[in-house]
This record gives sequence, structure tokens and C-alpha cells, in this order.
Amino acid sequence: MDIASLLEAALLGVVEGLTEFLPVSSTGHLLLLGHFLGFESTGKTFEVLIQLGAILAILLVYAQRLIDVARRIPTDPAARRFVLGVLIAFLPAAVIGAGLHSFIKTVLFETPALICVALIVGGLVLLWVDARTPTQHYEARDLDGAPHALADGAHGDARFDDAMRFPLWLCLAVGLCQCLALIPGVSRSGSTIVGALLLGASKRAAAEFSFFLSMPTMAGAFAYDLYKNRGILSLDDIGLVAVGFVCAFLVALVVVRYVLDFISKRGYAPFAWWRLIVGSAGLAGVLVYG
Repeated sequence: MDIASLLEAALLGVVEGLTEFLPVSSTGHLLLLGHFLGFESTGKTFEVLIQLGAILAILLVYAQRLIDVARRIPTDPAARRFVLGVLIAFLPAAVIGAGLHSFIKTVLFETPALICVALIVGGLVLLWVDARTPTQHYEARDLDGAPHALADGAHGDARFDDAMRFPLWLCLAVGLCQCLALIPGVSRSGSTIVGALLLGASKRAAAEFSFFLSMPTMAGAFAYDLYKNRGILSLDDIGLVAVGFVCAFLVALVVVRYVLDFISKRGYAPFAWWRLIVGSAGLAGVLVYG
């Protein structure tokens, strides 16, 4: 484990923290950047395991709300329905991801051109969805659940503007959309956000439910990948993962605190254009350099 590898791991950790909760595909960015840097992780585990940093960041930011939900589960049907909704949304990708784990890691993760195409197509879809769902004026909520002033440009026309009160059918539909993110470059947050928007959620609520869903999804992916690769990881691998984890945690801690307000004001078009730029540049790089 040399200095160059540590610096690459730190850079990849920063990219993970920046992109995990944005609809731009953190895995796609990590795989493409790693491909052009020549960074090779054992069993492609690094790209999955450093997500633990982002998981802990969002758990820390949402800790008070999660604790409040946990306290209310025995007595509050709404709290129980919220937890059930997140679990229902989590299950489709968990089952399919476990069944296709080997194919995903050995084929999809190793096909940079596919990742670039997925980034481009996803960017076009995100542009279309963003244009047909104008930024709503609705009563937004802070991370502690308290309402605050209406965002500029909003209308009270969203059918679902509270991520903690999504009906169960909507949770299942969003969970099915998440399965598309098993293709690297599609984006877990992007697929869940687009699904929620098309079914009537406000932009902020769609992003926030994606945050909640990321917790069991990413924790499950981390645990399963660690289990599957437990026999091939070395101390050097663990050291690189630790560096990437710390960088991902610190950066994600900042990103997750501000991304909801940014989305409420700007929508998803900036992320769509970023996907198009990165996907096009990556595809050009693959065609030229291989």
C-alpha cells in the first residue's frame, strides 16, 4: 500500500461522499474514475465498502428523527407504517441484487462503456422528469421535521410532500425503481427520485425518501459484499477502504445537510447536465484509450 494508492483511495472517497446522495450514480463515478486512474480493488469491494462512510453520515444527520420514529413505533401507527414502507421499498433490490451479485460485479462493473451510456440516458430522463414536474411551493421541512418557509417557485400541487407519510404502494413502486440502479451508472438515488416524482411526490420529498431508503440499502450492500469477499481481502485492502471511508464520511456529512435545500430551489436539471457531461467524456475516453 503505497502513497499513490492512498491518495487514489482518498480521492475516490471524496467522490463517493459528493455523489452518493445525488442522482448522478456514485458507483458509476467511482468505477469510471478508478478505470482511468488504473485503480484496481480486490473483487471490486472498495467501491461498495466505502459507502459505509456515507451511511454513517446520513445516520448522524438524521439521528434525531430516526430516534423519534423508533420511540413512537410501539404507540404510533404512522411511525410503524413509515418503517414498513422503507422495508418494503428495500426488499426488491435486496433480493435481486443478492441473486445477481456475481454478474453485477464481474460483468456490469467491468464494462465502462455501459456505465457511460447509463449516465447519459439517465441524464436525459432526469431532464425530462425535471421539466414536467416544476419546483413545487409546498411546506418544506428541516432535518428535524420542523416546517419552514415555502421555497421560491412552489405550488401546492404535489400529491405527496412528506417523505415519512408515503403510502405503502408508493414505497413499493419506488423500491422497484431502485432495482434499475443495479446497473452501474443508473444511480440509486436517481432511479428512486424519478420514480417518486412520476408518481406524484414533490421534489424535496422524493429526495428525502431516497435518503431514508439509502440506509438499509447501502448497509445491506456493504454487509453482503463484505461477507462474499471476506476470504480475499488483505490488510492493504482494509487500509485503502479505511481511507476511502473517512473521506466519504466527512464529505457526505456536508453534502447531505445542504442538498435538500438545493433541490428545492434548483430542481434536478444541474445533476442531469452533469451526468451528460461525465457520461459523454467517459465514453469518449473509453473509445480513445480503451
